[in-house]
Amino acid sequence: MSKKRAFAGGVISGVILALALGAGAFTSLQLYRYFQANKAAGETGVKMGTVGDADTSRKLNVLEGMIDKYYLEDVGEEELEQGVYKGLLEALGDPYSVYYTPEELQELQQKTEGIYYGIGARVSLDENTRLPRIAGVIAGTPAEEAGLKEGDLIYQVDGQDVQGMDLSSAVALVKGEEGTTVHLTIVREGESDYLEFDVVRRKLENETVVQRMLENQIGYIQIQEFDDVTLDQFTKALTDCRSAGMQGLILDLRGNPGGNLNTVCEIAREMLPKGLIVYTEDKNGEREEYTCDGKKELGVPLVVLVDANSASASEILAGAVKDYGIGTLVGTTTFGKGIVQRIMKLSDGSAVKLTVSKYYTPKGNNIHKIGIEPDVEVEFDGESYQADGTDNQLNKAVEVLLEKMQ
Repeated sequence: MSKKRAFAGGVISGVILALALGAGAFTSLQLYRYFQANKAAGETGVKMGTVGDADTSRKLNVLEGMIDKYYLEDVGEEELEQGVYKGLLEALGDPYSVYYTPEELQELQQKTEGIYYGIGARVSLDENTRLPRIAGVIAGTPAEEAGLKEGDLIYQVDGQDVQGMDLSSAVALVKGEEGTTVHLTIVREGESDYLEFDVVRRKLENETVVQRMLENQIGYIQIQEFDDVTLDQFTKALTDCRSAGMQGLILDLRGNPGGNLNTVCEIAREMLPKGLIVYTEDKNGEREEYTCDGKKELGVPLVVLVDANSASASEILAGAVKDYGIGTLVGTTTFGKGIVQRIMKLSDGSAVKLTVSKYYTPKGNNIHKIGIEPDVEVEFDGESYQADGTDNQLNKAVEVLLEKMQ
């Protein structure tokens, strides 16, 4: 079994909103020059804010001139321009608010569609080191073949430091054209020095759902993330379990970093009773509700496995299950990401991802930076798992489910 599969700190909302910039979209450097040539708002007819005022544009032009005159290496205007945009979003101090170039946006869209070119490692952000952390390695992929392991920290990608880099940008460095090689410098617990890996990229179809039957007519479904392809994969897995005579279900959300909000709500509608699944509130107090009609209640005892890498959309599903009391949560406290991001596309093909709202469980709990506590707490025994494949959390889930099935 491949356990705790996770990828890239999942975008909870895959909605793309086109924002019109007007007929003549300026680049940032063009804007700076425009403002420099028209130093006062009265002369330009434009009301300038604190970020884009005349003093700021003059200072940016001075910095650009200093770079051009003194900086040792060559750098193009496009690189400087993209740096301005990325820096503006980084100034928010929110790791989930990011600027995407058109190329980065295309890669993100491919990921959420379930097809990508990469190495087959699911990556999250380690909050302590600010390094990308391999939260899971998919079986049969280049990452597994190269010897990468869950828990590895990515220190460099092709010699470039990624510490402090936003997760999407770091993942973009790992991805690339099919057949090309990426060199990863890894920090691994227990090793005294860096480990070096060369991994050949391949075209990968994202297997987001794993299903099998356990003994005693127990169905097991693992959801690794919530992508566009996940709903169909989940409904097929659930149908297969029922066809095999399932009398109880274990839903494994360990290592699931989240994903698409609409997808997780559709999956919730396959299990929950009638009522709220989740609701969101933005900065103005505007509330949006996601509900279930209760026509497809699960109908069998349920146990949900969670851990510290269960985040975002997976916490929405786990939180709803716990609030309605239709299942027992087993494992450790979840990650605690109770905020929603939205991707807004700009007219030049780039985009920004911004944190736009908080989300709340059906009982009104916001779990951001708190997480969801399991009903039965069980720390994962990594040594036993590495030694002989024993999954003590799964074994406990089976024990709890058998008691519920009696």
